[in-house]
Amino acid sequence: MVARLVIAAPSSGAGKTTVATGLMAAFAGRGLAVSPHKVGPDYIDPGYHALATGRPGRNLDAYMCGPDRIAPLFRHGARGCDLAVVEGVMGLYDGAAGQGELASTAQVAKLLRAPVVLVVDASSQSRSVAALVHGFASWDPEVRLGGVILNKVATDRHEALLREALEESGVPVLGVLRRAPAVETPSRHLGLVPVAERQAQAVAAVAAQAEQVRAGCDLEALFALARSAPELSGEPWSAEVVEPSPGGARPVVAVAGGAAFTFSYAEHTELLAAAGAEVVTFDPLRDEALPEGTRGLVVGGGFPEVYGEELSANAALRAAVAGLAASGAPVAAECAGLLYLARSLDGRPMCGVLDADARMSPRLTLGYRDAVAVSDSVLAAAGTRMRGHEFHRTVIEPGAGERPAWGLRQPEPRVEGFVRGGVHASYVHTHWAGAPEAAARFVAHCAGGPAA
Repeated sequence: MVARLVIAAPSSGAGKTTVATGLMAAFAGRGLAVSPHKVGPDYIDPGYHALATGRPGRNLDAYMCGPDRIAPLFRHGARGCDLAVVEGVMGLYDGAAGQGELASTAQVAKLLRAPVVLVVDASSQSRSVAALVHGFASWDPEVRLGGVILNKVATDRHEALLREALEESGVPVLGVLRRAPAVETPSRHLGLVPVAERQAQAVAAVAAQAEQVRAGCDLEALFALARSAPELSGEPWSAEVVEPSPGGARPVVAVAGGAAFTFSYAEHTELLAAAGAEVVTFDPLRDEALPEGTRGLVVGGGFPEVYGEELSANAALRAAVAGLAASGAPVAAECAGLLYLARSLDGRPMCGVLDADARMSPRLTLGYRDAVAVSDSVLAAAGTRMRGHEFHRTVIEPGAGERPAWGLRQPEPRVEGFVRGGVHASYVHTHWAGAPEAAARFVAHCAGGPAA
């Protein structure tokens, strides 16, 4: 049994990431093996979680992976650990728009049978905090609210007023945190700046978060609450759900990494390896050639718009990517990968694999997507349904090729993305743990065998 806590909040911006990351680092500093998790599709927070714990940050997304896979994925990530800390998404009861509790922190907490700690931004309230906490504690009787951490508390007098008010709520105060600029992490157009772009500063911020949590939270009470979680039934998820490609060959699959391409799920590389691939990471900002023997390419999400000049300057790698795609080799690109394969990004030359041009936009595109494969591709046969997520402030023109990748229903019916030869490029992020056959199909194409 893995002790576990879910760190939630009434809304975004209350300090969940600061508290969750600080708790992870504080408990890891005590010598505990801490498993870090994040509810929802977020790629950036898990980077800070990994820095705090020394283990991969893993997402628990009930929309993209299905509610039935949440506990198995959790057990997979937390295997052998003393404690798991799960950071929630948005407000405790916020989930996929128009679909009830689906993909909410509350749903994940119930699926994990885990106690919830509510992080409350107390900066503009005193006695009203009791009404707020009472409402969250009583809204869903299946959600166990085990305590509250008060964040952004101004003074000792403010703390006293808050504690007095909460005595009547029956929910214990497990921590009080003052405002502390040192723990803050800079943001930009898609949220926090990833760890890979500010390694030294990120290390310092996580250390400050750990110190703030150690000083302001009752770690013994929090660990006791975590240990009160009951046993979870069922087997852990395993990447072995996919069959290795026939013939025994291990095709090299190059996966883009580095500061420009930081968005990935740990399960993707695990599934590729289980399907028989030799996964090799490379950095498009620094490497002038693809890994030796590359038979397939995966370019996930990230911030190519921030590194457009450097990516464009690496003409040798751009030519190598274009040549691989022209050969018909499998290429899977999501969001940032789509931009990198375009003809240009903000006027700078990119790989030119797609007859399309991309640019920054003031409009944020955000939300879950129910996708249907429009064209046969290296990831899916036409008609295959997959669930995904869009999150970007860019546009690409045209938005779809002659053979689109996906048909989408939200926010309005449309087709998007490109299927061309072995290339599948789209704005839609997918989580292959929810569709492991995509990884198997991709590796089978890389190996030259039949599609799975």
